[in-house]
Amino acid sequence: MEILHNPSLKSFNTFGIDVKAPYLVRVNSLVDLQKAYDLPELRDLNKMALGGGSNLLFTQDFAGAIIKMDFPGIEVLDETESHVIVKAGAGVVWHQFVLYCIEKGWAGIENMSLIPGNVGAAPMQNIGAYGVEINSVFESLEAWLPELGSTKTFSKKECQFGYRMSIFKTELKNKAYITSVTFKLSKSPKINTTYGAIENELNVMGIKNPGIKDVSNAVIRIRQSKLPDPKEIGNAGSFFKNPVISKSQFEAIHTKFPEMPSYRISKNEVKVPAGWLIEQAGFKGKTYDNKYGVHKNQALVLVNYGGGTGQEIYDLSTKIIDAVLTTYNIELEREVNIL
Repeated sequence: MEILHNPSLKSFNTFGIDVKAPYLVRVNSLVDLQKAYDLPELRDLNKMALGGGSNLLFTQDFAGAIIKMDFPGIEVLDETESHVIVKAGAGVVWHQFVLYCIEKGWAGIENMSLIPGNVGAAPMQNIGAYGVEINSVFESLEAWLPELGSTKTFSKKECQFGYRMSIFKTELKNKAYITSVTFKLSKSPKINTTYGAIENELNVMGIKNPGIKDVSNAVIRIRQSKLPDPKEIGNAGSFFKNPVISKSQFEAIHTKFPEMPSYRISKNEVKVPAGWLIEQAGFKGKTYDNKYGVHKNQALVLVNYGGGTGQEIYDLSTKIIDAVLTTYNIELEREVNIL
């Protein structure tokens, strides 16, 4: 366990927002985590679990203790001819875990290559990309509950997964520390290239019969062409959720904006690309004071070029929400956690 006093959190969030917290405690085991909660100086402070810092926006200093979840390790729990059950520590970098599984020939998460963040945050957000979400390969997770002083295993049902949502963002927000996540991956890959530009990218790569590594490479190429590297430009990936609206609402809007793209997700619901809405509202590529703005290649991504504050970026997101609502009568929802 490592305790940092009054540290800058700039290097602990991918937006690169320079705020502080009285304490940041790095823990890599359940024993460390329990000890951190027993420290007298932390006992009465607000506490927050932190993974890779890739899905949050600090708008001010955090008045409490940041618990940095650095739990390591990848372990095979069970294996059959068709599947493998593999557990990863919360602190394992998500993309590194994806590449590890691909090298082993374990399929199911290749479409989620290069998503920033750590394994522990993946189920919290029910991360997803290119037609695949965590809940499709999720087996269980372990989380430590401070109020109980013990660890609990959560099944898929108990996690209450939804679109970029889980119980850990609602009922158990700031009440559970995910320590590890277990996945069920396939040894007989079912290649999914129908979503987005994967098929086109594979054609550009000259690949006609792709394997999971090919799909991963295609996704990486697409993401790198559209999304800024947080190491170079501060960002948290997609800032907004793609709105899901009723079929009747979409049909009413579509008569006025027939060029609006959409994806039918159920008999009565339609998903509209938030990036398209933001771009049409005129925000794509806009910068403010040369410090922050909307990325030139992907309107879903708000960026901090250096010197932008969390409050400025939050205010920009509000301006975008208002503009899209006024024009299209569709209310965007922030995907990023605001602090």
